[in-house]
Amino acid sequence: MRKGELTRAAILDVALDLASRDGLEGLTIGLLADKMNMSKSGVFAHFGSREDLQLEVLKLYHHRFEQEVFFPSVKEPRGIQRLKAMFARWVKRVSVEVASGCIYISGAVEYDDRPGPIREELMAMVGAWQGALLRCVKQSVECGDLKADTDPQQLVYEMYGLILALHHDARFLRIPGSLERAGKGFERLIETYRNPQSPAAVVAQAG
Repeated sequence: MRKGELTRAAILDVALDLASRDGLEGLTIGLLADKMNMSKSGVFAHFGSREDLQLEVLKLYHHRFEQEVFFPSVKEPRGIQRLKAMFARWVKRVSVEVASGCIYISGAVEYDDRPGPIREELMAMVGAWQGALLRCVKQSVECGDLKADTDPQQLVYEMYGLILALHHDARFLRIPGSLERAGKGFERLIETYRNPQSPAAVVAQAG
């Protein structure tokens, strides 16, 4: 990477930390310039506007989410094993974000009624993740791991609910054991949808 690209990457790293802590709306060129020991014009040289900076921060966050959660999970076999991997890695990421904050969640609060490019980008990213979960659930039904009458949308909704509850209890209320409760909740949820005739279920019952 050239010097300009390295500087831009360093700015984005700091900007992501600030946005995770203060929200995307709390991210200002002035604050970022102070953190980087740069002038405002120096920061603007890499981003055309504050909104451009916010969009690039969103893209960086989404990229890291994919690298940590999505791509490792899809290496698992199709079906319930992959679905469990997705949730486990999602929980692991939330456990790290307890100290900083989740831009998907904070962004939803900031931009739920604020139209514009940032809201559209945020919705597209969250929608892409929900779409990935939905495909995984459908594949789990197709391969016989989950019951044939499983409602994929409902299952994804309930999974998302567990993550939102985890973030609320762990970050806001600081309740000990929240991670373990999320894991237990997911296992109980999966059991309600699991196909009792699937090979994995039959093996578990035999054991």
